[in-house]
Amino acid sequence: MQKFCKYLLVSPAVCGVMLFLNTATFAGEISSPSEINQPQVLANPDIKEKNQNIGQVTSVSQFSDVQPTDWAFQALQSLVERYGCIAGYPNSTYRGNRALTRYEFAAGLNACLDRVNELIATATGDLVNKQDLATLQKLQEDFSAELATLRGRVDAVEAKTAELEANQFSTTTKLQGQVVAVVSDVLSGNTVNGAEIADKNTTLGVRARIELVTSFTGQDTLFTRIQANNILSPNIGTPEGNLFFTGEDGTTNAAIDALYYKFPLGEKTQVIAIANAGAADDLTSTVNLFDGDGAFGALSTFGTRNPIYNQINGAGLGVTHEFSDKLALSLGYLSGTANNPTPNNGLFNGSYGALAQLTVKPSDRISIGLTYINSYNQPLLTGSNAATFQNIAAIQGLPEEEVAFSSNSYGVQASIGITDNIVLGGWAGYTNSQSLKGNGGDVDIWNYAVTLGFPDLGKKGNLAGIIAGVEPKVTSSNIAGLASDPDTSYHLEAFYQYKLSDNITITPGVIWLTSPDHNNDNDDVVIGALRTTFSF
Repeated sequence: MQKFCKYLLVSPAVCGVMLFLNTATFAGEISSPSEINQPQVLANPDIKEKNQNIGQVTSVSQFSDVQPTDWAFQALQSLVERYGCIAGYPNSTYRGNRALTRYEFAAGLNACLDRVNELIATATGDLVNKQDLATLQKLQEDFSAELATLRGRVDAVEAKTAELEANQFSTTTKLQGQVVAVVSDVLSGNTVNGAEIADKNTTLGVRARIELVTSFTGQDTLFTRIQANNILSPNIGTPEGNLFFTGEDGTTNAAIDALYYKFPLGEKTQVIAIANAGAADDLTSTVNLFDGDGAFGALSTFGTRNPIYNQINGAGLGVTHEFSDKLALSLGYLSGTANNPTPNNGLFNGSYGALAQLTVKPSDRISIGLTYINSYNQPLLTGSNAATFQNIAAIQGLPEEEVAFSSNSYGVQASIGITDNIVLGGWAGYTNSQSLKGNGGDVDIWNYAVTLGFPDLGKKGNLAGIIAGVEPKVTSSNIAGLASDPDTSYHLEAFYQYKLSDNITITPGVIWLTSPDHNNDNDDVVIGALRTTFSF
């Protein structure tokens, strides 16, 4: 008899809230997934909410959108006034026609169960009666078809979920891919450094990537990329203006490219261990809207990021610690010869780059990066022939494998969101390189740029960009055989990245080099490129 009395007490509140909440599913109004004002359900009306904007109602009349003529008025009135386990939205509405999620149903049911348990504990059994049971039974009979349909839908979803889990690629790994196809050509310019530009044919090349993104804990990432790349940049007699997404040998041989494992070390520290093909953007932010790793954003190496970042690549370790949302410190070390056991190579005796960067974000629209890089045998990848040490072996009078030079580079990068659709950015970089063998001495190398970006121009997901600057230039040198660059070449680049669909973007762009190789005797060179990126 005691169990039966408890059943009489529990059944109306539990089943009433179940029926009342479930029927909202069939009301026809579908809520947005981004809805942030979810209704709150209170287990105890005597407990005061911390959020003063949403309080427990004591009468159904407090809901502005609930009328006595509504079909569920009596059920809602009972839950509010008799059991006190339903609350509404901050604007005094209940929104009875809004679709119900399973989480909300669970929250409402739990709240009413808590209230019923309280009633049982305080022996307030007179709050429920046989009339409640009769009402509940009638409602269940009236909506038996809808409840059966709902159960069928839930069963179907569970069946589909089970099938997906049984046939998925992996329980820990996500498979994704990307293909970058590029048509490029030298549109104008004939002579650079006294030699005619021979690479003036229209070319088509492709970079294909398959990526495996694995997580074992939900917070860590094991990233494995397999890549084939036969894109070649035209040889115009200087490294200036070279395309960022090019390969090394023009073949389509596939190989493991990037391979790293990233994991948290505490709440504010991230560690990344890189086994192959690491770069500066794996260690820190390059603070450039146009850095899309060749698939998006700028077309050229110069326009993608401050050239000093290109002095660090290979295998090694990186750590980033966030002191706050506005300040982070990144440290990293990468070796270009980590897997080579021969003399003057290996993880610490061969070429390397060591990075330290302080990233400051005074606001959501402003980012500033202060960067220092110390490197050994890691030349700049874009700029004049002198700035990139194209002839360093001949200057030092040594075989290529015995060349030795070290560099200290300093950079400042900034990005300022003037509006949601206009972003002003830029950087300045200074490098001091010393020749350690043969003809000793050092050189000073400068580069700088100003960028202007227009996100969502014409359509959400689009990006237009303009880059104007000076690629790395030797401003002074006391190394015999390595003279300063006589003049100044300007790099002007414009592109428009158009989003055809969620998976396809097309980017036409042009690169204009005035006085290439920082020499006024050279013809201006214009390079055109059309990049199409497929993501899947």
